Amino acid sequence: MSESGQRPEDASGQGVKTTGHTWDGDLCEYDNPLPRWWLWGFYATVIFSLIYWLLYPAWPVADTFTKGLSRVTFEVDGEERSTHWNSRALLVREMQNSDAAQRQQEFLQVIDDSTLDDVLGNTDKLAFVNSYGQGMFGDFCAACHQTGGAGLMGVYPNLADDNWHWGGEVETIAGTITQGRLGYMPDFRDALDAQQRDAVAAYVLSLAGYEGDAERIARGEEIFQGREGGCYTCHRPDGTGLRSQGAPDLTNDIWSNIDVAGAEDDAARRALISQLVHDGVQREMPAFGDRLSDAEIKVLATYVHQFGGGQ
Repeated sequence: MSESGQRPEDASGQGVKTTGHTWDGDLCEYDNPLPRWWLWGFYATVIFSLIYWLLYPAWPVADTFTKGLSRVTFEVDGEERSTHWNSRALLVREMQNSDAAQRQQEFLQVIDDSTLDDVLGNTDKLAFVNSYGQGMFGDFCAACHQTGGAGLMGVYPNLADDNWHWGGEVETIAGTITQGRLGYMPDFRDALDAQQRDAVAAYVLSLAGYEGDAERIARGEEIFQGREGGCYTCHRPDGTGLRSQGAPDLTNDIWSNIDVAGAEDDAARRALISQLVHDGVQREMPAFGDRLSDAEIKVLATYVHQFGGGQ
């Protein structure tokens, strides 16, 4: 700034550049360049951000994001796996390299080499299964099946009863966890009218022990066992279900898709079943075979098996 209104001089005796802005004729705004250290610092941050965007997940793109070039390598069942950098993979690698993780992996191998009877009959092995399995269930299963495995009616199956659509043996549960499941029943909105669906509902209720109009039940049986409905192909002629298809047993009065027990009367129960026949069922459980080792899947299956007896 100059208080005399004259242009100030720099060290070389030349006039210092100004922006041309003055106040009251005495104060001038200099046009000095930024300090070199500041400029280099700014350029360094720009270069750092570009490198960071290339190496790590950064930019959202539609329904996904850029994964980055940085990789995390870890082991699963003795095989080396590599994925893009993410906190879960990093945690897995860090856990595998810790002393506690090494002991944990050793005990997992012991469980993997043991039979189910051996695990259930050994206090230490069962304690490990319950402790490790509870942690895995909380991480991978509880969001859908709830903490105690009770699930949500019509959305996520209840694991705390004996109604296992695909079978409740440990090996079967392990297969379910490994490959996932697709719960599917076609809709009959076009194949059956309202009266036909009501008749089928009456017959299905009779299979579970409910009483109803004999004529309506007989008509429902014709549809269930015949070409009109063809329900027997999945649920079997006696209504006990087909595990290979995940078709539930209709004779045990256990309902996972609709709250039949909570309905007010027989008409309300028939309405619930009729609506289910109209809409069909389509539910999918994701596969965890690529996220859990064989030993972890066996531990988790054994843990879940204890919820409802597995039968």
